[in-house]
Parts: sequence; C-alpha cells; structure tokens
Amino acid sequence: MENATGVKNVRKSFGTQTVLDGISFDLVEGETTCVLGRSGTGKSVLLKLLIGLERADTGTVSLVGQDITNGAQPALDEARKRVGFLFQQAALYDSMTIEENVAFPLKRHRHLPESELRDRVHQLLSSLGMERDYAKLPSQISGGMKKRVGLARALALEPSLVLFDEPTAGLDPMSAAEIATLIADLRDQRHMTSLVVTHDLPTAKKIANRLIILDKGTVIFDGTVDGFERSSEPFITQYLKDAA
Repeated sequence: MENATGVKNVRKSFGTQTVLDGISFDLVEGETTCVLGRSGTGKSVLLKLLIGLERADTGTVSLVGQDITNGAQPALDEARKRVGFLFQQAALYDSMTIEENVAFPLKRHRHLPESELRDRVHQLLSSLGMERDYAKLPSQISGGMKKRVGLARALALEPSLVLFDEPTAGLDPMSAAEIATLIADLRDQRHMTSLVVTHDLPTAKKIANRLIILDKGTVIFDGTVDGFERSSEPFITQYLKDAA
C-alpha cells in the first residue's frame, strides 16, 4: 500500500534487555492509534524504530510505504518528508521566532516564494490559535503554546502521517484537553493518520480509534476503546484501576 506504516515481528534489545519482543501491527489510514503502557515497555523505542532513529534486530518496519528496516538513507529520507513528528518537549529552536520555527521545514524542502511561505505559516499558526504570537520566541510562550507551534511545524509539509511523543506531557489539565481536541480535529477534519505514544489514558480515550497496549515488550491488547474497557485481561484491569 502507498502509505502503509507498521511493524511485523519486530524485536529490539539493548544488551541483555529485550525491549520489544516480536510485535506486529499496521496503522489504518485516517485513524488515530494510541500506544500505551508502563514506563520501560518500549513505547519510545517503537517511535524511534518507525522514524529510523533505531534499527530493529529482527522483523520489518514500514513507514508511509517505504521499507526502512535496514535504514537505507534514500528510502528513509523520502519517507520522512511525508511524516510529521511532534516531540515531547516540542523541540523548538530557541533562537528562532515562532514564525521562523514553523517556516523551517518549508524553507528546507519546498523553496516557496517568500509571500507564499509566509501565508502558509500564518495559516498554520492561525488554525491552531497562535495568530498573535508570530514574532515571539519559544521562551516567551507557555508549554501548551509550544506544543501548538510544534504541531504547526509538524503539519507544514502536509504529511501523510503524524507521530506524537507524549503530546500532553507536562501540561495542566486544560492545556492537555486542548491538545487532545486538536489531535481529534486533525483526524475528523483532515482525515489524518496518527500514531500517539502516551501515558495519558483520558487523552487516549478521547482521541483514539484504536488502542495498542504494550507490556514487557509485547502487544497484550489491540482494539477499540470500548473493547479495552470491557477487557478481562488482568494487566488491563489493573491499568484501569491505577488510572482511575
């Protein structure tokens, strides 16, 4: 498939520690998939494998139709142009204004006329409620606003897929709810395919078409939110109790 993204029988170890132990799944276009699990269960490693920052020991990794299992640079470069990534701490460039941060990938990959580039950046920021903050530096805005700018930058190249690493981490409940709404809107209005790694169960339940639960490097649940809440799996029962 043109935009196929997923992993098949992937294993990844660091020394004697097995982090992922034969996991498999494919993302569904236009859906938001949330990956949850306790710390150390391989969620962040999974993201690194999908974006090509780590290589699987065995198994295959596909990213928007490109086989990136072996880390071949041409395939990886082509795939990354079609993927947006929202880092946990937004990862904005401190010395650049908000406008310059969002413009960065467009300048690097699109070579648009200056007026068109500026209009594109302003449209992205305005759509995320940041229309008054173009000239500010990252140090002058809140954590929730940084996430919005990071999301605008992730969307700049009109990606086929967006990967989110703990998008609500470190935010107050109101800001976390706002970010969750933005992610849900991407799915509903733009039919965006998203993979969200998170510890935030309320956010996951709000935005996910599908939940994948990892434990000890394996997938112990892959299904809907309703199916998750009705599961009798002991780990999930305890997970829900702990999150209550």
